[in-house]
Amino acid sequence: MRVLRGPAVLSAATVLAVLLAGCSGSGDDDASGAPAEQTSPLSEYLSAVYGGDLSPDEQERQFAEQQAQTEELVAQCMQDEGFEYSPDTQSGGFTSGDDIEYEPEDRDWVAQWGYGAVNSPFNDPAQPTEEYVDPNGDYLATLSESEQAAFNEALYGPGPDEDEISEDGSFDYDWQTAGCQGAAQHQVSGDDPSQSEEFKPLFDAINALYEDTQSSPEMSDLDAEWAACMDAAGKTGFTMQADAQNSVYDDMNALYEEMPVSEDGSGEPDQAATDALAEKEVELALVDLDCREETDYRDRSAEITRVAEEQFISDHQAELDALVAASEQD
Repeated sequence: MRVLRGPAVLSAATVLAVLLAGCSGSGDDDASGAPAEQTSPLSEYLSAVYGGDLSPDEQERQFAEQQAQTEELVAQCMQDEGFEYSPDTQSGGFTSGDDIEYEPEDRDWVAQWGYGAVNSPFNDPAQPTEEYVDPNGDYLATLSESEQAAFNEALYGPGPDEDEISEDGSFDYDWQTAGCQGAAQHQVSGDDPSQSEEFKPLFDAINALYEDTQSSPEMSDLDAEWAACMDAAGKTGFTMQADAQNSVYDDMNALYEEMPVSEDGSGEPDQAATDALAEKEVELALVDLDCREETDYRDRSAEITRVAEEQFISDHQAELDALVAASEQD
């Protein structure tokens, strides 16, 4: 079963992309009349840790170099485990986003893609893509079913036990039990600072910051205004702005849960139902956009978040400085 989830509260690591993208602030317009862009105060610290201060070309080059190093280590590890392994250095795992934009505030984009849930420019068949070819596919075909299972366990680790998997399908990742891939990635990239004993409390506090901000009185008042606008437009049942988008993902989950599955485990949801959901998504997203514009949702929510982040920085300055210093030593 394929499970999809909407962007509710992001973790401290994945929130970096949102922070670095900046948000429209409540400052003065620039000379072109467009709103002045306001950068998240926390982005300065997190970008130093996760490379967000690099240009898209630099990020792609760094990714390619790290992938090549990792795959060479994986190949040696798999050979030590008694298997053949051809390094996979295809670039399909990285997208810089130069040519494809996520533009939820652009009316034309929303009219075409909605939230980008059912259909998206990132998986648009019209976009030119390179077909992925597994460099180990031919070798795997020569192995028996039990040998293939042993190959995958050596490569990825045994996987989590049922009691280690949470209700949402997530589990705590440990590179030491993630096979040759986990060991190689750890050797090349090092520890994720958000999971280290030293900085995990700080990242837990960052997660709590966004959870608390989302439920703060200021955000609750703003969400109430937005929900009243949605109710007036006939889109009822939402209390938070994120609820609208998440409702589409919930409907998609339902389609995948109901789809017939073949013996090999593959399947696709009903196409007519998928098309109908895509139309419903666009209609809902356009009303959502109208209500965000009517309530000045983007600017006001950005200002609420900015104030909360600045207070957080003031309260955790020493820990944040230590995080940056540690990342610069790696």
